[in-house]
Formats: sequence, C-alpha cells, structure tokens
Amino acid sequence: MKQNNSRLQAVRDAVNRVDLNSFRFWLQLAAFALFVYGGYFAIDLGSRLPLFSCAYNDEGRAAICYLLPLQHQLSQPWPRLFSIASITVITGFLTFVLWFIFLNKGWCGYVCPLGTIQDWITALRRRLGIRYSRYSQSQFAQLTRVKYLLLALMILIPLGIGGGFFSHDMSPPFCLICPARMVLPMFTGDVSQFTIDFSSKTAMIMTAVGISITGLFLVGAFVKKRFFCFFCPMSALHYLISKPALLKLKKDGNKCTRCGDCYRVCDMEIKEIADDVKTVNIMADDCIMCLKCVASCPEEGALKATFAGIPILESTEAGFIKRINKGCSDGK
Repeated sequence: MKQNNSRLQAVRDAVNRVDLNSFRFWLQLAAFALFVYGGYFAIDLGSRLPLFSCAYNDEGRAAICYLLPLQHQLSQPWPRLFSIASITVITGFLTFVLWFIFLNKGWCGYVCPLGTIQDWITALRRRLGIRYSRYSQSQFAQLTRVKYLLLALMILIPLGIGGGFFSHDMSPPFCLICPARMVLPMFTGDVSQFTIDFSSKTAMIMTAVGISITGLFLVGAFVKKRFFCFFCPMSALHYLISKPALLKLKKDGNKCTRCGDCYRVCDMEIKEIADDVKTVNIMADDCIMCLKCVASCPEEGALKATFAGIPILESTEAGFIKRINKGCSDGK
C-alpha cells in the first residue's frame, strides 16, 4: 500500500513540475490537427461537440460544433418543434453535455481551434515585441455580459424563424457571423466563405457582418489575448452547465497571499482569481481552464485542478520555481 502511495505521489510530483506552456502547446496543436484535418482521414466524432469544429470546413472537419445543429433544430416550424421533434433537441443537448462534462471549459483552453489560433496570434505579437492591452475592470464587467446576449439571440432568432417572424436567410444566425466560418476553412485552402451573398438583402447583411467580425477577430486577437472568447456564446453555454463537470479549478483561500501572479498570467484578466479568498470552486464564467494560474502560483496547494475530486495539477513552490526557470509566461 505504501509503495502504491509513493508511486502515486511520484506521478503527482512529476505532473506538478511539468512545463505547462509546452504541454499545452503540443496538446493544442494535436487537437487543431484532429478537428481541422481529421476529416481527410475519415474521422467523424459527431455533431454535438462543445468547441468550434466548423461545419463550413467541409472536407477537413472531424466533427461539427454543436451550435450549428442547435440553431437548425430551433428554426423548425413551431408545430413540429414543440411536438415529437423536441426529443431530437433534447437528446442532442444531452449528448453535448456528456462531451462537455469531462473537460469543462478545458475545451476552450486546450481543444478549441479558434482559441488555439488566438494563442498563435498572441505568440506572433510577443515575437514582434508588441505589448498587449488590458481592459479596465469596468470594461471587463460590461464585456462579460456580451456572450450571454449573443447566446440569447442565437436561441431566440432561430425560434423566431420557426415562428415566421424572421427570414430563413438569417439561418443559422450565429454561424453566419462567427469568425470560425471563414478562418478555419482557410487552413484547408478554402477561402470561399470570404464572400458576400447577394441573393437577398438579409443574406447580404448577415454575410457582410460576418466578414466584418472576422476582421475584428483577427485584429482584436493581436491586441487582446483571447479577444473573441469574451464574446463567445459557446463559452456562456459552457458556464451555465459547468457545475456537474468533472474537471474543476479550486482555491484554498487560507493559503493565498494575494501576490497577484495568477492574475498577471490570466489571458482572460479574471481578477477574482487573485482577490477572492472565500470561493472554493474559483472558475469564473470567462475562465478557459488553461490552468496557467495554477502553474504560476508559488503557494503550496493554494490553487489546484481536480478531476472527479482527484487533484491532477497543484500549485507548489518547487513546481513554480521549475516553471519560472523554464520561462513560464509572464503575461506579456
């Protein structure tokens, strides 16, 4: 028994000393290759994934983001939607939840291709020696509401289409303005989405807005780390169903010295991660579960990531020193 415990402790010590930046880079790269190019190898993980694996990446995709089928299902005529067809909506959502429950918002921080692209843009900015901009706390408080507004519109507009209040040319409304629709197919050589659809006035407006938002995404990601994640309705949906998820971010406020190291490395600028010493489950709605806060914390056990209640990464003084010596990101 003691031997098993010592082996388990040795594994934990090794994990706690891992170079998180390097580990995350390679995991993101593997996930990007899977979801952007997996279709070429006949990989199909379904259409209920909690990340942006865009259906408009026609040949390369290995799965489809859940937001597309959800919008199509909700835009059905009301007599059909509120009949037996509602079972399809419910089962689709439950499948989405089952995928989500394992990684929580780690889907955002480690798997989502659109998130990975933003991190690559940030890396380019660093190499060019350009500093990023921070939001003020009042701006941050306002921005955090935008993704919930977009989530509400993403649900209400398809329902309005099914009820005959809006044109079908608006469907699927979020996908038509989502930057993933244009950016991800580019990586397979497809730039056909960079066009304005003149078939109707509504289609023209929606596709023009989509191109504008894609431009804003590319510029914004260069100025602000994880710029689009502040506005992402998928992130909002994640947070609303995050309580039963197995992967959790926890904090022991009694061990926190409020040094601010965790806040300085946080791509999402979540100040509560440093200031809140009362909340145990510390994950906020903007959190992407990248776990950089855990890696940057020098206090033993102050921050930890757990899976089904089992610690898998924990802040330690020794791990902090090793990660700093390896060049742990300092928030530039």
